[in-house]
Amino acid sequence: MCATNTVPLKARDLGRYQRQMVLPQVGIDGQKRLLESRVLVVGAGALGSAAAMYLAAAGIGTLGVVDGDRVELSNLHRQILHNEGAVGTLKTTSAEERLHLINPHIQVRTHNHFLSAENVLEVFSHYDLIVNGSDNFPTRYLVNDAAVFLKRPMVDSAILRFEGQLAVYRPGLGCYRCLFPSPPPKGSVPDCADAGIFGAVAGVLGSMQAVETIKLLLGLTSPDSGVFLVYDALQSTWHRIPFHRNPSCVVCGDQPTITQPIDYESFCGLGDPVATPPRSDETGSDISLDPHQAKHFMTGSHAAVIDIRELSDFHAGHIPQAQHCALEDLDSLVADGAYQTPLLLVCAVGVRSAYAAQYLRLRGYDAWSLAGGVDAWRRSELPWSVDDPSPH
Repeated sequence: MCATNTVPLKARDLGRYQRQMVLPQVGIDGQKRLLESRVLVVGAGALGSAAAMYLAAAGIGTLGVVDGDRVELSNLHRQILHNEGAVGTLKTTSAEERLHLINPHIQVRTHNHFLSAENVLEVFSHYDLIVNGSDNFPTRYLVNDAAVFLKRPMVDSAILRFEGQLAVYRPGLGCYRCLFPSPPPKGSVPDCADAGIFGAVAGVLGSMQAVETIKLLLGLTSPDSGVFLVYDALQSTWHRIPFHRNPSCVVCGDQPTITQPIDYESFCGLGDPVATPPRSDETGSDISLDPHQAKHFMTGSHAAVIDIRELSDFHAGHIPQAQHCALEDLDSLVADGAYQTPLLLVCAVGVRSAYAAQYLRLRGYDAWSLAGGVDAWRRSELPWSVDDPSPH
């Protein structure tokens, strides 16, 4: 995975990295491997900030940062690479200065532009591993596809409000499209500007991206499956969902139909005035239903509605006839073919439910996700139930 040139370990390195080199999983050989590694961080924003800072501190020899955006005042509560003096400057310029303050002995390469179908393969070709901190669907699919084409592992993360998800994709073991073959309906998932983000959540997930990146570079990751973690800051919980490559995946499957970068703006419904949402009668790769589609689907198919939010949130209000199931208990709920009807998975904003639905599909269930979650359901003014808190 690492570059073929050998980077000698210098006396200063022994002093700088001694606290991690004393770990038997790292040692001198492991530290040399990190110094020889080339890692690209996509996005110098909230996730990229924490990830890049810890990767620089750990001694990643060549650290690339790609971003075409400029620092804004509203970024600073979560994008800790930057400070108020950097407002208005390129994020890559601010990042380079900060990373060299953390570790002046590494090489920081900056790419002062956004990624596109025209430049992504050339940029990625200079790196061994990709850390994805992008915050929009076109870039997420672009980064995923390019990583698959070039056989680069990718450590991916996404955050919203008090939640975050992290996934590790490795060549031959599945990719982002295995879980999300197509994007959710346009406008069904709010962005940070509309929904908000708890700043420290970005630090947690970005730091975890650095952890998983270093594990990959040192060969400390389980070789047989992908890694997907869900973090809930309000409940202080982590959930782990195993996943494997989808043989029908259009990018990494047995017979891929996408073999080069495409028009990701149009693919994600941003190139047309109105994006066409998936229909509930489609049996293809779409997995998300908007609230009105979901209501029709529930009526027509007698689908079981499974709410995977925290129990306290469920009791505070839920879709009528929904039943609660914690994410970690999903396997037990559907064990032994307990459900013969379709399943509609529901969470707060439609992110965790989409992962859960895809996981169940890979196990043979007819599973769907409510796009936008209960937030979108309530905005659509559809039926809603609140549990009676009084004792019976």
